[in-house]
Amino acid sequence: MADYRNASVRSVPAAGTRTDIDQGLRSYMLKVYNLMAGGLALTGIAAYALYAMSVTTEPTAYQVRPDLFLTDLGYTVFVSPLKWVLMLAPLAMVFFLSFRVHRMSVQAAQATFWAYAAMVGLSLSTIFLVYTQESITQVFFITAAAFGALSLWGYTTKRDISGWGSFLFMGLIGVVLASIVNIFIGSGAVAFAVSVIGVLVFAGLTAYDTQQIKEMYYEGDGSAVMGRKAVMGALRLYLDFINMFLFILQLFGNRN
Repeated sequence: MADYRNASVRSVPAAGTRTDIDQGLRSYMLKVYNLMAGGLALTGIAAYALYAMSVTTEPTAYQVRPDLFLTDLGYTVFVSPLKWVLMLAPLAMVFFLSFRVHRMSVQAAQATFWAYAAMVGLSLSTIFLVYTQESITQVFFITAAAFGALSLWGYTTKRDISGWGSFLFMGLIGVVLASIVNIFIGSGAVAFAVSVIGVLVFAGLTAYDTQQIKEMYYEGDGSAVMGRKAVMGALRLYLDFINMFLFILQLFGNRN
């Protein structure tokens, strides 16, 4: 993922410019959070909309529960080979945005972020088939509260937590590898351990990324550079929230 922190040595700003810098930083972070929140809202709308169009209580050839059936659209997106497109398309888009954002206009970067958030929503629509809507809602608010507290701490702490990066990255790699292995062995104990570790890793990443995004701010940046930084910051926090939500859902969600 592109790192926009300016590595050059900068002079300490004069006291008279401190207020302007603080206001600029607040404006920058507010834009990051607004973009992230908008992406989450779009993801939720896309996920539920596709789910609502994909299921019916009228009997069809594709039964998923005693009281629920798939429509033709539901079969196409959840059962047919198209499901792999929905699963892999968000991964391709996040790599595209990460490596190309520095060459995009701010408008193009934001449009790609919105498209990515919508695509993630389509791929996550299956959670409504697996978990009750009540538990999805409860876990969302639990995640939002935890995310807010962790991000606030990452923003306000005077402690340098940049050293967490390598440790958290190794934890993330471990979670991914263990998840892949568990696809084949199907161990409930491994799944539980992966979910617990996943929550801890993304909790740490939430605080770490918030501090890193804050440090990316530089008052001398132009509007285009600042806009692209905000998009990438929003993407990092968005990914932290989504993954923490999914791991908590695996731990505490009530299955249909």
